[in-house]
Amino acid sequence: QVQLVESGGGLVQPGGSLRLSCAASIFNLASYNIGWFRQAPGKEREGVSCIRRDSSTYYADSVKGRFTISRDNAKKSMYLQMNSLKPEDTAVYYCAIRSGVSCSLRSEAFDSWGQGTQVTVSS
Repeated sequence: QVQLVESGGGLVQPGGSLRLSCAASIFNLASYNIGWFRQAPGKEREGVSCIRRDSSTYYADSVKGRFTISRDNAKKSMYLQMNSLKPEDTAVYYCAIRSGVSCSLRSEAFDSWGQGTQVTVSS
């Protein structure tokens, strides 16, 4: 049973930064593609970013240039650095993993999920 635990959420002012972390209880994280998703109240879950096994990265247009996804397979952890945050970035953020060779920003493509961490951007 894979467990993913997010941390690092909180309240930040517009223009500020946060770094989300996700710890995975998994034998070999290097074999998986990793995604970050978010869900705002009343909205569907949306893909934010994905990093492949080979560390290729993909971003939603709404966060491109502001967010950076990374992974540390040895530490079984993945990260989402969020800069220049906007109020519309407010959401619960989830990490997820999927097997296979490709990345995706579709939530249905992912196998295991964390419980989420709240990010609120407000003055």
